[in-house]
Amino acid sequence: MGGAEVFSDNSSKHDMAERLWELEELALLDGLTRLSNRRHLDAELQSRIQEVQRYGMSLGVLFMDIDDFKKINDRCGHAIGDLVLQTVANTLALMGRPFDLFGRWGGEEFVGLIRNVNQDALVKIGQRCRALVEQSATAFKDDCDLRVTISLGATLCRPDDTLDSLMDRADRLMYEGKRQGKNRLVVG
Repeated sequence: MGGAEVFSDNSSKHDMAERLWELEELALLDGLTRLSNRRHLDAELQSRIQEVQRYGMSLGVLFMDIDDFKKINDRCGHAIGDLVLQTVANTLALMGRPFDLFGRWGGEEFVGLIRNVNQDALVKIGQRCRALVEQSATAFKDDCDLRVTISLGATLCRPDDTLDSLMDRADRLMYEGKRQGKNRLVVG
């Protein structure tokens, strides 16, 4: 009687799987905030718009912009500006529901894709985002008087919306909030 043992080295498969995961993360996440990046938001938004059009599901969009962000960078420095971006991102990530998606649209702009929501619930979620960002505590430089707020545009996806029409509407609403005095949510 004899026996045989067969050994298999799976380390290269494991290394390749780990590297693939890292590349996927680089492709989908913003490097600074660790939220979804614009590419990932665009893809998810296209899918969610199709759900609205095909199945009548609801989708709300929150378009957010940090108020006076250029002044923060100019007065406190870019390192503090980065910390502000990370703090806002962490606040949004922690307050979202498991099926909502928050991401960095670009610069100091953030987007929330809020699924299964009506206008009243979208307003509540948007106001909660606004209030939590305003109350977020971060260890900023002592000599830098800093108040971080966001302005938001909130809108529900319509069956005839495209990615561009939906995001343009949300963006216009956000800018209306800035015109009204900042740290505001405007719905339309």
